[in-house]
Amino acid sequence: MPDLPIGYWIKHLDRLIESDLDRVLSADSLGRRSWQVLSSLHREAATLLQLDQRLLPFLEEDETTVGPAVETLRRRGWVSGMVSMELTEEGVRAHDALLEHVKGTRARLTAGISDQEYRATVDVLERMSANLEQG
Repeated sequence: MPDLPIGYWIKHLDRLIESDLDRVLSADSLGRRSWQVLSSLHREAATLLQLDQRLLPFLEEDETTVGPAVETLRRRGWVSGMVSMELTEEGVRAHDALLEHVKGTRARLTAGISDQEYRATVDVLERMSANLEQG
């Protein structure tokens, strides 16, 4: 596919990442959003508003909150708390087990790409985003 624009590759890669993560997580009947909430709460407890703010860049246009993903995790007994939410011990164990699968996706994504190339790519994308955000 010669000379396709960067927008094509960004959208194409995002769809592939989403699809691969969904495939990997589907064995546990989870989707990408649930994983993102689980991962975010593993780092730090949060309110729903804080989770929404943290994960806003990942939401689709028709998504306004990560609330449904939180409830999925709560029903499994992986999240506790009604205002400030945190992972239960079972949630921490689930996160750690799922992380191994997610690392496999990340390894496939970056196969044949050096750390320097990866960092340079992210740096360029960050600068392109900043250029457009400035107007």
